[in-house]
Amino acid sequence: MTDVPLLEIEDLRVSFATPKGPVEVVKGLNLTLGREERLGIVGESGSGKSMTGRSILRLIRSPGRQTAKTLRFDGLDLMGQSNRQMRQIRGARISMIMQDPKFSLNPVMTIGHQIAEALQVHEKLPRRDLNARVIEMLNSVRINEPERVAKMYPHEVSGGMGQRVMIAMMLIPRPQLLIADEPTSALDVSVQAQVLDLIEELVTGNGMGLILISHDLNLVARYCDRIMVMNGGEVVEACAAADLHKASHPYTKGLLAAQPRMQETRDELPVLDRSGGAGT
Repeated sequence: MTDVPLLEIEDLRVSFATPKGPVEVVKGLNLTLGREERLGIVGESGSGKSMTGRSILRLIRSPGRQTAKTLRFDGLDLMGQSNRQMRQIRGARISMIMQDPKFSLNPVMTIGHQIAEALQVHEKLPRRDLNARVIEMLNSVRINEPERVAKMYPHEVSGGMGQRVMIAMMLIPRPQLLIADEPTSALDVSVQAQVLDLIEELVTGNGMGLILISHDLNLVARYCDRIMVMNGGEVVEACAAADLHKASHPYTKGLLAAQPRMQETRDELPVLDRSGGAGT
């Protein structure tokens, strides 16, 4: 099974019903992810990148509709799984870190309880072993005094610590694939690099695959092996991260040109030409 890709997607489509008819937000996406490969999906808000991540976990709910010719994870047909079977896969084999821990953590449960719950869903362990795994996981995400933090509530920790807690919660079941959806968008710049370094360290150390979703091209290029650029629900360019500077599609070039530089000499940043939609 080692020759089988970790993830295979062919002709993925996600649409939502509207009074004027269905609107497609992901349009025929194709993707293959190797084992221990790190893939970045980048694009502006509304490009379809987050919907792509959610559709891998079959989290598109009515009035949304998801179809795919192929949606295969580790040789398993995800489109053929029941909701009950998908619950066994989510978290245990595929985990997803959401954008803002303030909305992902339960405000009335302690941090330790929430991390333990993420493991209990998939493994039955004696309480002593369960608590030991929670403390070990908090240590691995570089949280000082993990025993004290485990007894705290989400409102008692900073944004950066809250995001580390979310990482601990998603990785404690030891999944094969981690989907990180804008994992640093709510954090200060000084904390962003620390959190991304941590994700990279844990993913590499545990032999996991990674899909990093972001609007920041340079950030994704730093942490990923390959990059897919999305616009209007379509993949407009795919390349090795090292070749990002050789991008050929006008949209990708526009995104790169619109980013400010440390030694900026331009009076104004260029604006993307949107006159032709995804194909411009």
